[in-house]
Amino acid sequence: MIRRPAVLLLAALFLGLAATGPAQAAGYRYWSFWDRDGDRWVYATEGPATARPSDGAVQGFRFAVSEDSQDASRPRGTASFASICARTPERDGTKRVALVLDFGTAADAPSGERPPAARTACARVPDDATTAEALAAVAKPLRYDTNALLCAIAGYPQKGCGDQVTTDRGEDRGEGEDERKDDPSASSASSASSASSTDDGGPSVGVYAGGALIAALAAAAVWQARRRRND
Repeated sequence: MIRRPAVLLLAALFLGLAATGPAQAAGYRYWSFWDRDGDRWVYATEGPATARPSDGAVQGFRFAVSEDSQDASRPRGTASFASICARTPERDGTKRVALVLDFGTAADAPSGERPPAARTACARVPDDATTAEALAAVAKPLRYDTNALLCAIAGYPQKGCGDQVTTDRGEDRGEGEDERKDDPSASSASSASSASSTDDGGPSVGVYAGGALIAALAAAAVWQARRRRND
């Protein structure tokens, strides 16, 4: 007979593989804040209430469900200062800030709400104005919570603020192609994720490898038991 420790080992390995399923994680539905650096978006290092952009800056906001800043979805669409502020000439004592407002996808919208179409705006504000002041100049009404967290831009969403939600990591949230162009690693990550499973959505290679390992261990245990009986 196969000894009890070997049986327990095989059972533990089997249950561990059987428990493998789509990874889920807690995310938050909120407006993320971005700075445009050359041809890519960079997650802002401070909030819009304290950031003071210079004339010619491009800043973006994206509403989405994200786990953290590394997982946050970037604003999509036109992000060129020359295009956004083409009709807003320089003026002494003021600065121009190009804003990209991406209200996200239906998949990220709160229940019962539909995201407005993404848009851009050129805010002309005093030289010492913050990003929050630039945003207020072109995208009212804004809504903040008691901790000064930005909850809504142009009235969207109507309720909620940084609500926690459960997300499926493999879920398609409708990211745009232009977002992947901004961050080449996003395309690589997507390809790596697709390569980890079969084309028809079947088990990953890891599951098959685990099954082969169990079979090998079982065969070894049987061989060892027979050897001991023959000795």
